[in-house]
Amino acid sequence: MQGAYGGLTGHCSPEGPSLSPSVFPSPLLPLPSPLSYLGTFTVRLLQTSTFQNTSFVDTEGLGFLEDIELGSLDKHTWAIRFYQPWVRPALRRSDWDTIQNMIKIYLQRFSHLINEGAMQKDVPYPFVAQCMAGCKLYPNRTSQAFTYVGYNGQDFLSFDTDNGTWVLSQDTDLSRYVLAILQNYTAFSELLEVLFNDTCVDDMEMLVQYGKAALERQGETTLTLAWPRQSPLHTGDKWCPTGAPPIV
Repeated sequence: MQGAYGGLTGHCSPEGPSLSPSVFPSPLLPLPSPLSYLGTFTVRLLQTSTFQNTSFVDTEGLGFLEDIELGSLDKHTWAIRFYQPWVRPALRRSDWDTIQNMIKIYLQRFSHLINEGAMQKDVPYPFVAQCMAGCKLYPNRTSQAFTYVGYNGQDFLSFDTDNGTWVLSQDTDLSRYVLAILQNYTAFSELLEVLFNDTCVDDMEMLVQYGKAALERQGETTLTLAWPRQSPLHTGDKWCPTGAPPIV
């Protein structure tokens, strides 16, 4: 079934690039204990890249915590624009600088990879490539990381964060070609594993802490403090855009 946005399908709700956790130090304001909550929270990063020709790609990016729009990417500079006053203070400035640099590196490599595949397989321009990645955090601090790629509104590839492998969503010459390239591009896969299995969860704790009032105003369950750390459980997830109906 084709999804309401980008063709990424599956059961979801309207909630719905090498980095290591040590890259992100403790927050500006020390917390008395790790953040906890009653409820489940999801961070989603959405990317839409329109490839007009081999030399021009128009990319849009959005970030969400649940239904709250955290920020977007400037289409010309790929700089982060913050939409909520509490998002920037949630992490150190050096952390945001690292994230910004990694976004630019990722988008450059992504555009090169997709253009290379399109030229090798005679894909007609223009076309649209979409990505959705992020993580879901549960009350016991188990988590689900997810990465999906769409092509012209259809599921294309997904990344299994458990095994560190790419999986075909459609069996075509183009998808098999891109899959083969990604499977040999181990540095990129390792980066995704760390980013969305570890860093995403750590940063989400801070975003939930700083966005506590905004989340509660949206009708989320009351947030509390402190939980015992447990080994994360990583599995896949699907998504819907804000305002889209669930797909069953």
